[in-house]
Amino acid sequence: MDKKELQARLRQLPSVDLVLSQAAIRQQIAQHGSDLVTFVVRSVIESARNAILNEVHQSPFSPTPLSQGERGDFSDLEEVVCQSEEAIRVIAQPLLKRVVNATGIIIHTNMGRAPLGRKVLQDLADVVLGYSNLEYDLEKAERGERSAHVVPLIKYLTNADDAVIVNNNAAGVMFALGTFAKGREVIVSRGELVEIGGSFRVPDIMAASGAIMVEVGTTNKTRLSDYKQAITANTAMILKVHRSNFEVVGFTEEVSVAELAAFSRQHRLPFLYDIGSGLIRKPKNLPLEKEPDVKSAIADGADLVAFSCDKLLGGCQAGIVAGRQEFIAKLKKAPMMRALRVDKLTLAVLSSVIRSYFNDATLLAHIPLFAMLEQSPEVLRDKAERLQQALQTHNVQAKVVDSIGRCGGGTLPMLELASFAVMLVSASKSQKERSQFAERVFMALHEAEPPVVGILRQGEMLFDVLTLSEEDIALVAGQIARVLGEQP
Repeated sequence: MDKKELQARLRQLPSVDLVLSQAAIRQQIAQHGSDLVTFVVRSVIESARNAILNEVHQSPFSPTPLSQGERGDFSDLEEVVCQSEEAIRVIAQPLLKRVVNATGIIIHTNMGRAPLGRKVLQDLADVVLGYSNLEYDLEKAERGERSAHVVPLIKYLTNADDAVIVNNNAAGVMFALGTFAKGREVIVSRGELVEIGGSFRVPDIMAASGAIMVEVGTTNKTRLSDYKQAITANTAMILKVHRSNFEVVGFTEEVSVAELAAFSRQHRLPFLYDIGSGLIRKPKNLPLEKEPDVKSAIADGADLVAFSCDKLLGGCQAGIVAGRQEFIAKLKKAPMMRALRVDKLTLAVLSSVIRSYFNDATLLAHIPLFAMLEQSPEVLRDKAERLQQALQTHNVQAKVVDSIGRCGGGTLPMLELASFAVMLVSASKSQKERSQFAERVFMALHEAEPPVVGILRQGEMLFDVLTLSEEDIALVAGQIARVLGEQP
């Protein structure tokens, strides 16, 4: 393209004022305001201009030529208006939205981890609609402490002396390491140097805290003698990390919490146990026998226990460090405490969730993840059959199949939850066509409102009912029917 042709194409781009004068754009201005709409229109036109210029200077090594749309060939004013309307729609609508989880993974990290129940929402609304006594002591009519709304509940349920609440568990661990061991050595088993997700690893957190990591033992075996041999004058802390997202089985050995607690006291060192997964105590008749809990860790002598609030605790993202008074007091006075403290929304959620732990009945009634874990095979089969029947009313062929659910979220990695799923039946005869059908439905359901996320498994489209509520059944059936009605 020569310079003359380039100038001609650039002149074809409509002006901002011309686009803003169009009826469709004036409607957008009335709804969203002139500032936003003008910003979007300028951006669309500028993007088209840059695309034209970039095409001129495109490298000969570019893997593929630009398409008409990518070139920004907007000689048609209508096209610029359409592009602007779409951009405004994307900006104006919330990107964070409800998703229906039909994967059978209860604590799904990508979908917000532990779901919150209606009771929590009711309690939250009462607190956040208007003002609250977040840092106001109503009895004394003076400034109070925000953590007082939750910490006494934690102390009661765990028997810890005290606790602090921070952004998340990684923050709690880093905070404790930085407070008690900055520039000094922390002993940890080599078999506990875990990655907690998102490529965040225990060694990285320890390095960021300023502590010096001292590895002991091997991947599969660490003995108390390994810790004894690693003690030096520069040792500041003993750290134990729960392998919450994997298990080492077979020829293994590790030092118990009680043994490490006694060892730490003998050497006058603080002992930090990073449980991570966040189980405060073990409700009866749920598959949690092998999962460590905070109450037991405190009873076994851990000085500090750090854990998440949006996993097996069943709340929102936050982290708690609970333990002995002398250590928690130092954390409270540390300068980083203010930077890591949580807001009123988090405290309101945690207050509601933790109060549900007072007895198992309220725990199962108010915390969805425990209600899901409690579901019997009969209940799950009934849900699956009702979903299948709901699909049949829409003339959608499906069948009930066995499935395996997971707790998920970096918890209980070996736990398999017997469940049932509803599998769509395709009229296609070949496996390739069935797989293509399943993939089309899978992606189309992601664009539904609300989106429905199911399972692509061996070329089939399934919906595990373990994570579906009663209200979800009719909704999922309707969304599937709508999507199938739009498929070619």
